[in-house]
Amino acid sequence: MAAPAQSVAVPALSPKLLVAAMVSVGLMLLLAYLVGFDQGAVSRSGMYLHELMHDGRHLLGVPCH
Repeated sequence: MAAPAQSVAVPALSPKLLVAAMVSVGLMLLLAYLVGFDQGAVSRSGMYLHELMHDGRHLLGVPCH
């Protein structure tokens, strides 16, 4: 006869951890947009973000000019 199955406690996902993960993913997506695709559209001073992220674009292989 088989031994009775033992229950395993599965930890619940805390709301704080979920919010922290969502904020982190959002910030990473915003940074990826700014580095890869912005081309100065968000910046009020012309091409400030473009020039700031220029080396990052080349490092990642994203064409910018």
